[in-house]
Amino acid sequence: MGFKVRIPLGKNVRLNVGRKSVGISAGTKGVRASVSSKGYVNTSVGNGSVSYNKTYKVGKKNKSLFELIIELFKRI
Repeated sequence: MGFKVRIPLGKNVRLNVGRKSVGISAGTKGVRASVSSKGYVNTSVGNGSVSYNKTYKVGKKNKSLFELIIELFKRI
């Protein structure tokens, strides 16, 4: 059984806490970007019928969440 908690940090920002990782996501309906402590960055754009998702590994697993967020903004 999984464990996941989503904590709102602002209007469009959430802190996502799971059993094995922590992440942060930001965006509005239709556009969202997220970063996980495992080193994955996910971006998605779309509406209900058409969407585009891109997930990629940023680097080492042991990077801090802050470093991963900086990497996300460099790629956007």
